[in-house]
Amino acid sequence: MSIADLRGQMLRRKPLGQVEDEAAPADEQLSKSLGLWQLTAIGVGGIIGAGIFTLAGAVANKTTGPAVLISFLIAGVASAAAALCYAEFAGMVPKAGSAYTYGYVSLGELAGWFIGWDLLLEYIAVAAVVAIGVSGYFRFLLGQVDIDLPNAILGAHTEAGDGKVVDLFAILFCLGTAWLLSRGIRSVGRFETVAVGIKVALVVLIIVLGVFHIDSSNYTPYFPFGTSAVWTGAATVFFAVFGYDAMSTAAEESTDGKKHLPKAILYSLAIAMVLYVLATLVLTGMQKYTEISPTSGFSTAFESVGMPGIANIIAIGAIVGIVTVVLTFMLGVTRVWYAMSRDGLLPEWFAKTHPVRKVPTRVTWIVGIGAAIMAGVLDITVVAELTNIGILMAFIVVSIAVIVLRRTRPDEPRQFKLPFMPVVPLIGIAFSLYLIWSLPYATWYRFAIWLVVGLIVYFLYSRKHSKLERTGLSDAKTLA
Repeated sequence: MSIADLRGQMLRRKPLGQVEDEAAPADEQLSKSLGLWQLTAIGVGGIIGAGIFTLAGAVANKTTGPAVLISFLIAGVASAAAALCYAEFAGMVPKAGSAYTYGYVSLGELAGWFIGWDLLLEYIAVAAVVAIGVSGYFRFLLGQVDIDLPNAILGAHTEAGDGKVVDLFAILFCLGTAWLLSRGIRSVGRFETVAVGIKVALVVLIIVLGVFHIDSSNYTPYFPFGTSAVWTGAATVFFAVFGYDAMSTAAEESTDGKKHLPKAILYSLAIAMVLYVLATLVLTGMQKYTEISPTSGFSTAFESVGMPGIANIIAIGAIVGIVTVVLTFMLGVTRVWYAMSRDGLLPEWFAKTHPVRKVPTRVTWIVGIGAAIMAGVLDITVVAELTNIGILMAFIVVSIAVIVLRRTRPDEPRQFKLPFMPVVPLIGIAFSLYLIWSLPYATWYRFAIWLVVGLIVYFLYSRKHSKLERTGLSDAKTLA
């Protein structure tokens, strides 16, 4: 094969028309049952998790002081830049796969492959990290009420030989989430809507109760660590304001993806940001930043004003919040895997769906078992480091892709058109690059190893089995 042929394979793009008209066989079709508010609930479920209960307090105490509110606003602006890019693509390509599909239709097969391969690891790692967090909150809550249950149910770390420990609750939680996902997208949508409703109601309750205990003197000094510290804080809390990207992977299961997805992406981020800002305002007003607990900020704040009973309610809310995050990201990774398999870049065996429930059960259980293994035997910091760089790379790819598609297909119908092109996507790119640069070198090494493995898989299998290779139907337009 010549260099020109190889370059043509790597840069071939999936035609938008083919994506729109794609008619999968009956055993590869997904059920369409998600409405606007179910999609929004999935997005909110992915964004609002442990961050609102722990991250705000930790950053306020150690990094920014009361100015943590500004850090959340900066992170929200950066995340909104990426969200607008996702919203434009969602209104054009309402298909499973999210950033993978967007990269495939605009930047070419190799770029799409790499971002899809990246998200397979990152989303599973997110689910594993959050499952470990659920285990910790669950043990705390049961410890508070002094319930005597076996260690396996409590999620206690059990010895597994050679001094290693196994988090049994985290393992069971991942497998239970896989079971729920295998029941069908209608069941998932209903569960997310109820769980997110409970979570949002609890956050609103915390805000309403806390606002009566605000002492304005706690806001002074507002910048105890200096004004530059708010940027460091923004880099930290940025990871609490994404999640809509995983929700967009469910585009194909929406009753009207082109119309609903852009709105759901923007609604979910807007709801989350309002709650984050109000919650941090209350938290730093209730208690001096030096006294805020970095691990249980709201609990200690309410204890400090004579309301210790709220602590257990917050613990319950944290568990509910984290459950929805795991569900959202496990849903996301299964849909990316499904889309890559349907395109032939991974074995099409994975793209088979349940004949009745119309969900990719094979992939779902593989993901559930993979997340369970990571959550059960790896340290939470090691797993957490795997999540950051991949999500940011997805943001960069989508931001670049939306600029490219505006240039190569300016007249293509768009349900939603992001404003201030190309300023908005460039903001998303710049902020993501800044955050990637701040990550530890070990994260880069692991990410590079995973991408090298992906490169090997692509050249040995994917490029030869791609549907575009077999059908010859690729977008011949250049990227220039």
